[in-house]
Amino acid sequence: MGQAEISLLQRLSKPEGRIDVVLDTDTYNEVDDQFALAYLLCYGQKLNLKAICAAPFHNAKSEGPEDGMEKSFREIHRILELMGKQEYAGRVYKGSRSWMKDEETPVHSEAAEKLAELAMEYTPDAPLYVVAIGAITNVASALLLKPEITDRIVLVWLGGNAHDWPDNREFNCQQDVAAARVVFGSGTALVQLPCMGVVSSFSTSAGELEMFLRGKNRLCDYLVDIVERDGAADSPYKTWTRVIWDVTAVAWLLEDDFMKDRLVPAPIPQYDHHYSFDCERHLIRCVYHVNRDALFQDLFEKLSCAMEN
Repeated sequence: MGQAEISLLQRLSKPEGRIDVVLDTDTYNEVDDQFALAYLLCYGQKLNLKAICAAPFHNAKSEGPEDGMEKSFREIHRILELMGKQEYAGRVYKGSRSWMKDEETPVHSEAAEKLAELAMEYTPDAPLYVVAIGAITNVASALLLKPEITDRIVLVWLGGNAHDWPDNREFNCQQDVAAARVVFGSGTALVQLPCMGVVSSFSTSAGELEMFLRGKNRLCDYLVDIVERDGAADSPYKTWTRVIWDVTAVAWLLEDDFMKDRLVPAPIPQYDHHYSFDCERHLIRCVYHVNRDALFQDLFEKLSCAMEN
């Protein structure tokens, strides 16, 4: 094994001590990004948040990727205001206004350029951790803008489905397959949290939210309200549950035993929304199990005390 491979494996190990983090988030797309941002801020003694990048998205909540990014930018500021964390407002950056048109051309944005600039300040021995919980356009663009950051970051991405899932039609991945192919092919230290088949188990319900979060503080009431609104609207069942899976990407950085993962060759996302596999590809770390109850207990405890941190 060469020195480059050893260095990659070292970066793929769980981080110890306080680390610097960038969060890349399509915050308005769903109801889970808000939980993830708040959870990260609750761990300020462990996770030093250097920047928050607004990611693009396009679904019924936006008119296109640019509109989705702008709405996410505003939602980030809403969460900061609810938490009384306005000191982070100057660290919020607008991201890509479109998807990547090919695998060689970055989408220039304030977020991609800031991420590339920040990452250049780090080293393989002391990397910058990038938690991405939306389409990966901003991060892929930063890697294309500054290929030198490839071994200066550790990317924790919630995207794509489990490698044995019948397809890879996962929202974050399928929006910008070109960007996903750039990231998976870059050789950067990558921790993947697959959606369907893995973190899709991380869901909650109205009863649980009302019991553990309602009335704790303004942030908690807001989070309960948006989950109950979307959960009831999107399900034909009174017994609906809602996935809050983006939280798991933040949780991977923590020292608690919230999940299990393994080293696997980097899969190759294809434009037909399936993976291809090559056993000789560089290694990534892939999560295959989440300790759902332990993580929700910690999440609810931290959010309940969010205004005190």
